[in-house]
Amino acid sequence: MKLTLRSSVSGLWTPNLILLASATFLVCFGQGLFGGVRTNFFIDTLGLTGGQVLWLEGIREIPGLALMFIAAAVMHLPLAWQTAAYTLIMGLGYGLQATVGSYSALIAMALVASLGMHGWMPLNNALAMSLTTKDKSGRVLGAISSVTAMASIVGMGVVAITTRLTGDISLRLYFAIGGGLIVLGAFLIARLPRDVGSTGAIQPRMLLSRRYWLYYVLTFLEGSRKQVLGTFTSLVLVDRHSFEVWEISLLLLISSVVNFVSAPWLGRLLDTYGERSTLTVSYVLLALCCVGCAVVQSAWVLSVLVILIHLLLILGMGLSTYVNRVAPPEELAPTLSAGISINHVTSVGMPLVAGLLLPLVQYSGIFWGTAAIILLSVPFTLAIRATPLCARELAPAAAK
Repeated sequence: MKLTLRSSVSGLWTPNLILLASATFLVCFGQGLFGGVRTNFFIDTLGLTGGQVLWLEGIREIPGLALMFIAAAVMHLPLAWQTAAYTLIMGLGYGLQATVGSYSALIAMALVASLGMHGWMPLNNALAMSLTTKDKSGRVLGAISSVTAMASIVGMGVVAITTRLTGDISLRLYFAIGGGLIVLGAFLIARLPRDVGSTGAIQPRMLLSRRYWLYYVLTFLEGSRKQVLGTFTSLVLVDRHSFEVWEISLLLLISSVVNFVSAPWLGRLLDTYGERSTLTVSYVLLALCCVGCAVVQSAWVLSVLVILIHLLLILGMGLSTYVNRVAPPEELAPTLSAGISINHVTSVGMPLVAGLLLPLVQYSGIFWGTAAIILLSVPFTLAIRATPLCARELAPAAAK
C-alpha cells in the first residue's frame, strides 16, 4: 500500500505541474499578504464603513460578468499565455491598491485586480486538469489547493508576526509586496508549454450548452453566497468583535494550516465518491455553519466556524471536476469561463443587497438568508448522475 501511494504521488507531480504549483504558490502567497490585512486596511486605514465594504465586494465582482466575452476574445492564445496575462493584470491591480487614498480610487484598482483574478481562477484550474488524466483531476486540484493553503500559511504567518511585533508598519506595504509576487507568478506561468490544454480540435470561442445546465445552476447559486462566506465572516469579527490585524491573520493562518492538511484528502474524496455525494454533504454542512454564525455570539466559536467554512469551500472545486469529467477537453476552458460569468450574475448583486439590508436585518439576518440559499443547491447536486471517472472506466473492462 505504501509503495502504491508513493508511486501515485510521484506520478502526479510532473515537471510542468511543479512549475504551475510554484506559480500558484507565489500568487497565493501574495494574496495571503494583503488578504490578512485587507479588512483592517479598509476600515482602519481608509475609514470605510461595513456597508461600503460590502458595496466594494459587489462592485469588484463586475468584471466576472463579462469574463465569458473577454475569454472569447483571447481564446486563440495558448492556455498558458491567457492565464499568465490575467495573472499579470491581477498583480498590477492589487499592487496599485497600495497607492489609493480615496474610495473611488480603491474601486478602480479593485476592478483591475478583479478582472485578472476572475480570469486566473478558471484558467488555472483548466491548466492543472490539462496536466493530468481525468480520473486524477480531483487529486490534482486537491494538490493545488494544498499548495494554495501552504502559500496562505506563509503569507498569513508573515502578517501575523510582523503586525504583532511591529504594529507601525503601513498596511499599504503588504499590497505592494503581494502584487509584486503575483506578477512574478505570471512570468512562471508563461514558461509552460504552448500546447498545454490543446487537443487539435477547434475550441469554441464561447460556449453555453444545455448539457452543462446543472453546472450553470450550481455555479449561479454559489455566486449568491460566495461573498458572505469569503468576506463577511471576517468583517463580522473586525466590525462586531474588534479583532486586530494580528488576530485576523492568526485565524486565517490556522485556517490555511487546516486546509493544507485536508485539501489532498478532499481531492481524493471527489475522485472516489464523485461530485454528487461530496457536494451535497458540503452544502448541508455549510448551511449549518451559517446558522451557527447567525445565533452564536462568542467570538471564539465564530472563529471555529470560520475555519470550518473555509475548509468546506475547498469542495467547491467539485464543480470544476464535474465539468472536466463530462466535457471534451476543447470545451473545458470556455465552459469554466462561462460558469464564472454566470456565477457573477449573483455575486455582483448579493453583496449590494446585503449592504442595503444590513441596517435592517443585522448580521444574523444575512447569515440566515445565506443558509437558505445554500440549501437551494442540494436538490441540484442530488440530480448529478455522473459517477467517478475511474468507476466508469472500470465498468466496461469488467463486462468483458
